[in-house]
Amino acid sequence: MIEFFTQHVWLIWILVSVLCLIVELGSGDLFLLCFAIGGLGASLTAALGMGIVPQLISMALCSLLSIYFIRPVALRYLHRNDENRVSNADAIIGREGFVSQAIEAGGFGRVAIDGDDWKAVSADGSAIPLKTKVRVVGRDSIIITVEKV
Repeated sequence: MIEFFTQHVWLIWILVSVLCLIVELGSGDLFLLCFAIGGLGASLTAALGMGIVPQLISMALCSLLSIYFIRPVALRYLHRNDENRVSNADAIIGREGFVSQAIEAGGFGRVAIDGDDWKAVSADGSAIPLKTKVRVVGRDSIIITVEKV
């Protein structure tokens, strides 16, 4: 078995690349993608019959070139609207739902939005009856502020 791997070192480099890609799926910062590309470069060097030192140099060189040239382009392309992306809770602002528990005047009630039930207050402090369609206009921690639609 050892003899097989010494004759087919390029397979080990392919395995390194695949493992880097799998781990990259969890992080998403495209850093390990550069090492996967470096592993492919080392695999090509090993397939050409070169020794371990040229393989390591190829891995390092391809990884560094990927970090400086490929990663910035990929980040710009894949993360275009990061500055406009709102967090999960802030994404609810502007959404519409229905009152699932009547909102009392000056008090609280509950609003159902896409299967989630939120504690809510009225924007103007008035009472909002059950099953009224409302729009979220604000959020304070886990309490949303709504107005009638």
